[in-house]
Amino acid sequence: MNRIISALIIVGVTALLITFANAQEKKPVEPPKAAQSPSQELLNEWYYVFGKVIAMAKDFPQDKYDFKAQKDERTFGQNLIHIASAEYEIMSAISGTSMRPFGNEDSLQKKYTTKEDIVKFLIQTADDGVKLIKEQGDSGLTKEVKYPWGNSMIHASALWYFMLEHTGEHFGQLVVYYRVNGMIPPESRPKK
Repeated sequence: MNRIISALIIVGVTALLITFANAQEKKPVEPPKAAQSPSQELLNEWYYVFGKVIAMAKDFPQDKYDFKAQKDERTFGQNLIHIASAEYEIMSAISGTSMRPFGNEDSLQKKYTTKEDIVKFLIQTADDGVKLIKEQGDSGLTKEVKYPWGNSMIHASALWYFMLEHTGEHFGQLVVYYRVNGMIPPESRPKK
């Protein structure tokens, strides 16, 4: 008799669990949110990538802005100037007008010598990118522009994604600068 009662209890509990599981599965599934416009998606990525680099620029100590992991590479500060300079060169190609402030990368390194100056320059670069993306919108991404390093045409979208990738590469390099100095980059710190 005890075995029959035990078996009935097990069958009953199993039936309840199956019923509960089926009820959970039958909840209405919400459809995914609609995709944003291509220029808004680009803008989101721009904010994300530049946000990480700007956080590093603000966080890294002023006395280490001249640090380089080995002798044949840029310093931390020079990397930030390089990012901004390259992005201005590409944004100039996309906009069809010169957006480059104060000449080439070498002249920029002479102008921007302090952490404060470099951070402001990097923020200005990010802001100018935002402004250009918003001004040109979705149609600006399909516009053909002259490739900045050769004699051919290219869609502006390819140059925008090149800029994101370029900035991301240097973000990775700057992470190494942090780690070699025994520091944790802002992106890797526990979130509060």
